[in-house]
Amino acid sequence: MSKIALVLGAGKSGINACRLLAGKGYGIRLYDGNTGLDVKALRERLADVKDPVFVLGSLQPADLEGAELCVISPGIDLENEAVQAVRAAGIPIIGELELAWRYDRGSVIAITGTNGKTTTTALLGQIMEDAGKKTLTVGNIGIAYTEEVDRSSPDSVSVAEVSSFQLETIDGFHPHISAILNITPDHLNRHKTMENYVNVKFDVTKNQTAEDFCILNYEDPYLQGADQRLAPKVLYFSSKRELAEGAWLMGDDIMLSLGGKEELVVDIHELNLLGRHNYENVMAAVLMAASFGIPMESIRKTLKKFTAVEHRIEFSGEKNGVRYYNDSKGTNPDAAIQAIRAMVRPTVLIAGGYDKGGSFDEWIAACVGKVKHLILMGTTAKKIGETAARYGITAITYVNSMEEAVATAKEKAQSGDAVLLSPACASWDMFKSYEERGRIFKALI
Repeated sequence: MSKIALVLGAGKSGINACRLLAGKGYGIRLYDGNTGLDVKALRERLADVKDPVFVLGSLQPADLEGAELCVISPGIDLENEAVQAVRAAGIPIIGELELAWRYDRGSVIAITGTNGKTTTTALLGQIMEDAGKKTLTVGNIGIAYTEEVDRSSPDSVSVAEVSSFQLETIDGFHPHISAILNITPDHLNRHKTMENYVNVKFDVTKNQTAEDFCILNYEDPYLQGADQRLAPKVLYFSSKRELAEGAWLMGDDIMLSLGGKEELVVDIHELNLLGRHNYENVMAAVLMAASFGIPMESIRKTLKKFTAVEHRIEFSGEKNGVRYYNDSKGTNPDAAIQAIRAMVRPTVLIAGGYDKGGSFDEWIAACVGKVKHLILMGTTAKKIGETAARYGITAITYVNSMEEAVATAKEKAQSGDAVLLSPACASWDMFKSYEERGRIFKALI
């Protein structure tokens, strides 16, 4: 009889975990709390898995019998009843990130932070590929690590975007290079306190040793000084000051100093990325690539050709002199602040969505003087509107759909303006994902 793995969550993460585990000799038991799921469709998605067992609704003691391992999808809160039942039964619980890492035969680079993860991961993955490395670019970027890990080999490098939800369920996960790009309030409805959120971000380093590297933002108050307590070699980047070692922005130049050698990396005007936050993402990617041994000439070539990832301040077209930008991945206030700062035209802003429990004050303060009209939608619309009013922003329209939002934006914007979708909120109240939200926006343009 084969060993049994219990997988919690029947989404993309769970399905790919099932496939990987089945390939490693596990019998599969897939649980999801949604009793309305189509079992026939699930069976088709797991057509290559032998005799999977599906459990929907509540998890019973019999469902736990014989299970040697439980793999939890990142979207499931650790306080969930099913997770508590598994824990009470003494079954080891890990997440998809830990599961994939256990089967990775190559090197691993892990990138986390509140904002900038996707851009930095995509950029670093491209740098590695262009340098001739066998590269798996995986994680929150949209490609499940478990889906790709069987392609790994002793000479491969996995560049993984990792979230706080994924880091909650690691055990032995050990990247050779880690990066924490920044930490600002986010997901507090799940992590409860800022202290918990910060601690789980730092967990990306918890199994690293002095042979490893950790890349940190010197200007982030939660990260500054962390080199005094972390085991790996810490390298900082800064957008505000010169560093003795690391990467920094000096005027329009990104500079690098490693091993006593200082050199110019690139002039920011040679990049296709907009905004100081993106220059920070570039510096982080450069430090990781250089630490991995990629030659600067190769790094520089990739930097000059790389373009923004989809849904992150993505130029989406120009109509009647109005430029449209899709920043649907701006799912929290700090990310949305970066998008607003990158705008150089009077801006009509479309915002609002699912409420993750944070404050909108700092973001709205950044909008003052830049946003000529605010279009609000979703469950946070009223909360954002009230915050905006406190800051003197009164040109506000409330809408009930993306169609209505884009039509209103077209009406309010004039030639020379920009229309920016940068919600500062998650998408789950009205859309399946931020990707769906962004693509609908672009289709309407």
